[in-house]
Amino acid sequence: MSTTVTSSASKRKSPSSSSGKAPSKGGYDSPWIERYRPQTLDEVVGNEETLVRLRAIAQDGNMPNLILCGPPGTGKTTSMHALARQLLGKSYSAGVLELNASDARGIDVVRNKIKGFAMNKVTLPPGRHKIIILDEADSMTSAAQQALRRTMEIYSHTTRFALACNISTKIIEPIQSRAAILRYTRLADEQILVRLKQVCEMEQVSYTDDGLEAIIFTAEGDLRNALNNLQATHSGFGHVSQVNVFKVCDQPHPTTVRKIIDACLSGATNDAVKEMTALWNTGYSCSDIIGTLFKVVKAHLGIPEAMKLEYLREIGFCHMRIADGVHSNLQLLGLVSRLCQKVEALN
Repeated sequence: MSTTVTSSASKRKSPSSSSGKAPSKGGYDSPWIERYRPQTLDEVVGNEETLVRLRAIAQDGNMPNLILCGPPGTGKTTSMHALARQLLGKSYSAGVLELNASDARGIDVVRNKIKGFAMNKVTLPPGRHKIIILDEADSMTSAAQQALRRTMEIYSHTTRFALACNISTKIIEPIQSRAAILRYTRLADEQILVRLKQVCEMEQVSYTDDGLEAIIFTAEGDLRNALNNLQATHSGFGHVSQVNVFKVCDQPHPTTVRKIIDACLSGATNDAVKEMTALWNTGYSCSDIIGTLFKVVKAHLGIPEAMKLEYLREIGFCHMRIADGVHSNLQLLGLVSRLCQKVEALN
């Protein structure tokens, strides 16, 4: 049974106000992902092995060129800015150039803006370098990456590059060989839960345990997504419960999907087909339904291990066909019938 918790942070000074992170002016909330963005490496959540290497770089002071790769919302860009703050101190604003996917980053930008910043003389602490952060570098064109590799060599005595990307293989080999690659993984549910509770305490958010579980379920290891969903639910309903979270996130409810799985496990094909058709008629896309199916089966404790692997295999094949563009109800109904057949075959 879930418990409702109302934060009592109003009785004492909020940690956010003590660190200078005041709410925005004009009565509008600033995004919590910005208000509670970590400012130092010690505040970053998860990926401890990678952070140990970054702390060693910060302590040593000699930063190599870096490629940070991993799923979105795991702290790549935040870690890079925290490292830059620790290395450059008061010279952070003058010594850091950030370009992300919203900026034009063709070959002209590499030749002009990046090269111009690398050539500029900036007063930095002794032994430190200027830092150029290229966020979502895997979306840069191949020609721009080719132009970048020579720039990295020529200005290596004054400038260091940090590239953040989701897939490291989309960075050309010559750049990969010139940089140290740090890999980020999705955050554990426990790590996200601790951070969500901290934010709830600071923002005086009323929540239930199953509400936070629902946010973690929909976030899939993405802390940015989790904080956005928390803020959206709080702003829309004033209380974070499981029902409210799924209204905001608009994903198929796991309980509904669980009924389909349980019907498949009991061999009740007709019931499973009726439930799936009803879910499809509510308007959810194929990709939303198949994604929730995968997560529910993975977390289902009542399925034997061998059966779970067979189920995940079939769901994976179906997901592949949906990703190729065959997103019809027929795919989902075919999947349901195959899942029912797996039970009959093992029995």
